[in-house]
Amino acid sequence: MSIKRPIVISGPSGAGKSTLLKRLFAEFPDRFGFSVSHTTRKPRPGEEDGVHYNFVDREQMVKEVADGKFIESAEFSGNMYGTSIAAVDAVTASGRQCILDIDLQGVLSVKRTPLNARFVFLSPPSVEELERRLRARGTETEESLAKRLETARREIEYAKEHPDTHDATVVNDELDKAYVDLRTFVLAED
Repeated sequence: MSIKRPIVISGPSGAGKSTLLKRLFAEFPDRFGFSVSHTTRKPRPGEEDGVHYNFVDREQMVKEVADGKFIESAEFSGNMYGTSIAAVDAVTASGRQCILDIDLQGVLSVKRTPLNARFVFLSPPSVEELERRLRARGTETEESLAKRLETARREIEYAKEHPDTHDATVVNDELDKAYVDLRTFVLAED
């Protein structure tokens, strides 16, 4: 069986990427593998190193980015995030189709690489609904919430103004419908 092209899912924090990906991995446990991103931020309650993120210190990540060990990297709210070549290679070596969850900066970076990925944008139904979801998490300060909402507005606007950036857009207004739409895109042949 040949390995399918990687899938890049992007969208604002709180759009439902993690929820939908958990469902996809539960339904297809042997087909997909998640590329675990690196970050310099501290883990949130319940997050495990190597599962949710590879938590690293800034000095190490800066060096590895400079050494060309990352497909993409970006800074958000004072923390670095990125996808290492090794993380994608590990998924591919396992025989699974790689799925990456990255921000818009990362999408634009990946598009300039030979990764030959397929891109889907997960959008909330509105910025107001996104704010409600982020507040319900209880993990954001007012300052971090404001930054996330401003970033979300920019990402949503960019996706509308540049529809060719993504191969598909899924609006997460109703979870079951959004899952069907994401699943259809992911399972489609190239």
